[in-house]
Amino acid sequence: MGSRGQKRPEMVDELPADKRACSSLDFRPSSSNSSVQTQMNSTVDAHDHDMDTSSSASASSQSEGEPEKDSAYGSCDSDDMEQHHSTLHEYHRRRLSSDHGKFKNIISSLSGQSEPSCQLAVLTELCEVLSFCTEGSLSSMTSDLLAPLLVKLAKHESNPDIMLFSIRAITYICDLYPRSAGFLVRHDAVPTLCQRLLAIEYQDVAEQCLQALEKISREQPLACLQAGAIMAVLNYIDFFSTSIQRVALSTVVNICKKLPSESPSPFMEAVPILCNLLQYEDRQLVENVATCLIKIVERVAQSSEMLDELCKHGLIQQVTHILSLNGRTALSQLIYNGLIGLLVKLSSGSLVAVRTLYELNISSILRDILSTFDLAHGVSTSQLVGGHCNRVYEVLKLLNELLPGRAKDQNDQLVLDKESFLDNRPDLLQRLGMDVFPMLIQVFNSGASLYVCHGCLSVMHKLVSLSKSDMLVELLKNANISSFLAGVFTRKDHHMLMLALQIAEIILQNFSDNFLKLFVKEGVFFAIDALLTPERSSKLMYPVFSGIQLSLDSSQKSASRDALKCLCYAFSTSQSPTLSEARNCKLDKDSVYNLAEHIKTKYFALELFDSEKGLTDILQNLRALSNDLLNMSTDNHALAVHEEKINNILYQIMDKLTGKEQVSTFEFIESGVVKSLVNYLSHGQYMRENKGVQGVCNYNALVEKQFEALASVCLCASQSFSSETPLSILIRNLQTALTSLEAFPIILSNGPKLRNSFATVPDGCSIPYTCLKVRFVRGEGETFLNDYTEDFHTVDPFSSMHSIEGYLWPKVSAKSTEHARSSSIQVVLQPESPPLQLPSNASSVPVEIPVILGPADMMTDLPETQKEEPKFSQPRPDQAVNVNAGESSSSGTQGYAEQEPQMNAEPNSKLEKQHPASCSNEAAQKLVFYLEGQHLDHKLTLYQAILRHIIKQNDSFSSAKLWSQVHIITYRRAVESEDKKPPECHSSPQDCSDDKVLAYYQHTPFFSDMFSCELVSDLEKSSPTYDILLLLKSLESMNRIIFHLMSRERICAFAKGKVDNLDSLKITVPSVPQNEFVSSKLTEKLEQQMRDSLAVSIGGMPLWCNQLMASCPFLFSFEARCKYFKLEAFGQPQVQPHMSHNGSGTVNDRRLGPGGLPRKKFLVHRNRILESAAQMMDLHASHKVVLEVEYDEEVGTGLGPTLEFYTLVCQEFQKFGFGMWRENASSFTLKTNLQAEEMGTHSFCELFPRPWSSMQDTSGGIQFSEVTKKFFLLGQVVAKALQDGRILDLHFSKAFYKLILGKELSLYDIQSLDPGLGTVLQEFQALVMRKKFMESVSGGNSELQNGLSFRDTRIEDLYLDFTLPGYPDIVLASGTDHTMVNMGNLEDYVSLIVDATVRSGISRQVEAFKSGFNQVFPIEHLRIFSEEELERMLCGEYDSWAINELGDHIKFDHGYTASSPPIVNLLEIVREFDHEQRRAFLQFVTGAPRLPPGGLASLNPKLTIVRKHCNNRADTDLPSVMTCANYLKLPPYSSKERMKEKLLYAITEGQGSFHLS
Repeated sequence: MGSRGQKRPEMVDELPADKRACSSLDFRPSSSNSSVQTQMNSTVDAHDHDMDTSSSASASSQSEGEPEKDSAYGSCDSDDMEQHHSTLHEYHRRRLSSDHGKFKNIISSLSGQSEPSCQLAVLTELCEVLSFCTEGSLSSMTSDLLAPLLVKLAKHESNPDIMLFSIRAITYICDLYPRSAGFLVRHDAVPTLCQRLLAIEYQDVAEQCLQALEKISREQPLACLQAGAIMAVLNYIDFFSTSIQRVALSTVVNICKKLPSESPSPFMEAVPILCNLLQYEDRQLVENVATCLIKIVERVAQSSEMLDELCKHGLIQQVTHILSLNGRTALSQLIYNGLIGLLVKLSSGSLVAVRTLYELNISSILRDILSTFDLAHGVSTSQLVGGHCNRVYEVLKLLNELLPGRAKDQNDQLVLDKESFLDNRPDLLQRLGMDVFPMLIQVFNSGASLYVCHGCLSVMHKLVSLSKSDMLVELLKNANISSFLAGVFTRKDHHMLMLALQIAEIILQNFSDNFLKLFVKEGVFFAIDALLTPERSSKLMYPVFSGIQLSLDSSQKSASRDALKCLCYAFSTSQSPTLSEARNCKLDKDSVYNLAEHIKTKYFALELFDSEKGLTDILQNLRALSNDLLNMSTDNHALAVHEEKINNILYQIMDKLTGKEQVSTFEFIESGVVKSLVNYLSHGQYMRENKGVQGVCNYNALVEKQFEALASVCLCASQSFSSETPLSILIRNLQTALTSLEAFPIILSNGPKLRNSFATVPDGCSIPYTCLKVRFVRGEGETFLNDYTEDFHTVDPFSSMHSIEGYLWPKVSAKSTEHARSSSIQVVLQPESPPLQLPSNASSVPVEIPVILGPADMMTDLPETQKEEPKFSQPRPDQAVNVNAGESSSSGTQGYAEQEPQMNAEPNSKLEKQHPASCSNEAAQKLVFYLEGQHLDHKLTLYQAILRHIIKQNDSFSSAKLWSQVHIITYRRAVESEDKKPPECHSSPQDCSDDKVLAYYQHTPFFSDMFSCELVSDLEKSSPTYDILLLLKSLESMNRIIFHLMSRERICAFAKGKVDNLDSLKITVPSVPQNEFVSSKLTEKLEQQMRDSLAVSIGGMPLWCNQLMASCPFLFSFEARCKYFKLEAFGQPQVQPHMSHNGSGTVNDRRLGPGGLPRKKFLVHRNRILESAAQMMDLHASHKVVLEVEYDEEVGTGLGPTLEFYTLVCQEFQKFGFGMWRENASSFTLKTNLQAEEMGTHSFCELFPRPWSSMQDTSGGIQFSEVTKKFFLLGQVVAKALQDGRILDLHFSKAFYKLILGKELSLYDIQSLDPGLGTVLQEFQALVMRKKFMESVSGGNSELQNGLSFRDTRIEDLYLDFTLPGYPDIVLASGTDHTMVNMGNLEDYVSLIVDATVRSGISRQVEAFKSGFNQVFPIEHLRIFSEEELERMLCGEYDSWAINELGDHIKFDHGYTASSPPIVNLLEIVREFDHEQRRAFLQFVTGAPRLPPGGLASLNPKLTIVRKHCNNRADTDLPSVMTCANYLKLPPYSSKERMKEKLLYAITEGQGSFHLS
């Protein structure tokens, strides 16, 4: 009887999942006579023993076994299976009849026996029978007969064993047959169990009572409540172990979820105990307690007295303590948000709550929550989708309750009480304002949803109107309120405009003198004026809302399932308005106009309307400067002559931007500085219509010169009052301007539930989302094509029109008429073949669904197009703003034709990804498609094309219509257009015949296409947003190569004789941190778009996402780009965790859901690692499967061994002797440190391919063909690691990452991979340039050249020959001119070394790497990352142990808490580890020596430390791990020293094999 959990193996699969889960945690019987202490220990022991043996299974659910065995080892024969099933069936039938017989006997024995020993024997037998029988064995009649007998025996006070076994039998019965809870309740089981709990004579009986009550409370919560179960369960809760406390709390949760609406008394008395339990350390316990309290508060929310009573028990103190920063990492998002909601309900009905919250300084907690809104992009997506938006929304609701609105009707006593409280305590109000006001502005500007933005404004309005004037001064002092208001006026929502006008009015009432100037400077004045006179605003670049013709009814469409609340009701706490009320706006149509009129006449002087006087001095100065720059930049001759003058203008512009008086966003945009700078950088090319460029090299050199000039201006030391460089300030100005101006729409879907369907077109395969229905019809009068108008087809919505053409063309082209006929018959039949498919898709579509254009961001840059824009409704905030993730290009909003086709290719279309040219070349287009007469863009996906069309046609949009109706698409033959685009001209050494190859190698290659590429296709070139994006792109590129630019500038200075010392070439250049280029608003918009249910492909997003990601990826945060990359490269939906150890240990990951990949096990041999890797990649590189490693003759498999395998492969690749990598020591440098030489690896030298001459086949006994094979394999391994989310321990140099990203290298990159060689080459380069300069000045006088020397030595005296430094077997050039290096051929020498080192000498190796990589997925998808980011994705964090946060990101369980002495010791030891020891510790626990991107917080599964129970003394035992679950079993050592000794021994000696621990 002692092992109830060990059911017969064949039975286990027949049980339901929850039954199995329960049975493993059920508590085993033990002697009731043992003391309480022993029983507690035995319980913990049993529980821990459970954990030891099953933790790998529990951490990865069934996945370790069932699915994998299928995929790796095949499955049983079907005949065997049938036979097996029939035997099993027969066995069950016999079992059931024998069980029924046993129960009959037991019932008659129990009712007849009165002798305790006999009763105990019968009960023991009953428990045994119950523990082995299945659901079908127990009928309702049997349980009805058993119930009264067991309840009676449970009251047998004289014999504790009888009580124990009868209550255990009750537990088992409820477990097997949940409906039996009803019979038990009828026979008074609950009061009996409660009585036993309150008596608490025997620990094990009490524990069994808790188990039984938990089971009964699931079915009969009301009966449990009425019998006083809450108090019975909680009364002695401290006496039990943590696991039993969890059971007790589950009971209370079950009861609280079904609280009746009548008498509250039974649960109110539990509140003090629950409040006390919130302080406990166990996360599960605290979450359960929180759930109970949330439910209780919801239940009594209507009664102020009850709420006051709750406050008296210290509820608010405990909740605010949990909400403060410490608790944030522990609690789930749902509970955290629920606790804020609990405070909202308390403060909406209780003045005591409001007062307590103010006194507890709630504002600092709310400030912290709001301040992490921007960081929400770093939150891994496995957390609750949109959870952070909901959290901010809850915070805003709480702030709205804490700040009473001026009561319209004076009857609301609570509002009046709150007002008088704040009137008496202005200090509390001021503290709240100071904490929250700046944060609200930040949240508003970071691309939040419409509801959140409205909430921010309404809280700000309340703060401003409640504050006295002296407090208002403090409040507004640091917040740039006028600039903020100017931004709000660009929004289109009348509620927001109204609030902004009210705030402006209050400010002007109090401080009209101070703020009037600011309002003019920041453009608020112009915005208010434009509300009244729309015609004026067309002259401004700054977008302002044009006119107030708002049709209120059409802008509020009904949402799915619920009517959408008007913003007037968004934060109302009274009873929810009725549906009809909620749609009616409280705002009067003319109220915005009237208020604007009132402010204008009352506060703005008439002379401001004069076009000149209304502009500030700064704006006028900047405008003049930018006009000068514009005029000079467009004149090529002027550029050469007026170099000094132009530099002076640049200095003046930067001076104004960094000057004492700040330049406002309005002035910055209006001055035209951005356009003139872009035009200057493009050498006047940007403003010219004709883009033809004569002499690519020459143009590149000119553009590079402009960049050099700007870089030196931007880096000049700025004036004393700002420590930042002018470049940082310029970027910040551009970012705020972009935030104000951009109006890219968000289109989300509350759309169809994702379910599998069969798409006939284009590939005839099953897809994990709904299909669109399309009928293809031949265009009228189209004679060349066959008719194809059979029944409709199911089409993959995210396939591009190009791939649909590929499907249709063979069937409709006249050439293959016969073939087309035969194949079209098959195709018509195909949609019918899965008969149930289509109706199920249609029915899965919900009713009406709105489309949203961003947070009211339907703003455009061209006023005249605004009239055509349809109005769209907004979703409720608690839906986390969701609507159809597609293309919104209603006319006038940024529409967006795609430029780079591979961005659009759906995940399955291999062809398009590998040959993007095939889809971009218009000439190759064979068919043209039309929907209702409108031409469909070939580059869009079908979904984007149809959505764009629906929105253009019609302002009401129904998702049901999109998914259920059959779309009729007409096809015609494409007519070849005359004006084919000329091939893009890329410069190459051959173009530059006039100036030797060297000029090409020293120039930075990417300037050529900087200004020719299109950023976002439908964004008008003339729009200021386009200029800002282009300038940001230019500055970001400049920032990345600023070292090259400044080095070149120094070399030119040396050439012209401005400096004479070669040492002056060594420079250090400060660069701006990359995150300054990130736009938080655009990142948030992209995040919202990717959280959408239809974001299963990048073809389901608006085109601006794809295009900006291609042209300006730096605008988005690294985390957002990681998600986008996964979506684009692997088509993985956002349900999966972030790019960390791709969760190969978590339950969700292992179940094959939509987009989940099948897993393959692969057997590898430790002594033949590279051979195994090659075999693995040959078999699986091109398949979308997640690979898992099993070592030969070892037991471990799963995440840990797989990560270790990748680590071992990396070590192999880094060994000497393969001829792959250059050794970091050329003839110019001394070998200083050869770390790890004894291991034979390139330990931390950064890896860069070793040069091989094209003439060489072998070198030093190494075959070049072997080298390319290894690079090919390395490419496969790197790509597979990225696809599977594995961490690699590789140390590529930055230059090699550049090559992977498709960038070219130049002379200046050699510095990073071989500093000695790089420095000398730059010095040689400077001598060459000086020689050329002298020749141009003196007309080729050779005597002058003799004066040139390298550090007082003639070049000839260096005795350099034409071989590659460090590689004497590579001859650079032969012939009489190229025997020894002299001043005459120095230029050739330098260019040949550069070519051999970073171009032709390594090109074949890099090509091999790329072709290996492309076997897994196209390497182009990586181009949205920088070199540093790619390293972080691939290799995780180099050393990112957030030492102070160690405790926050580790889970302690099964015998340990954060304060247990062994845990305290362990954390101290880990903090003391050096770098190598940390790597070894990580390798030991996780299988990889590095942490994933995001550090310890991103480790998935979470690092868990549990107590290891040792048979003998703990001090002699070693720690053990389960790497698959990142699970460390640590014995409770007696001292820190002993622990450190054992830990170091384990992490050094325990590597290299996986066995049972």
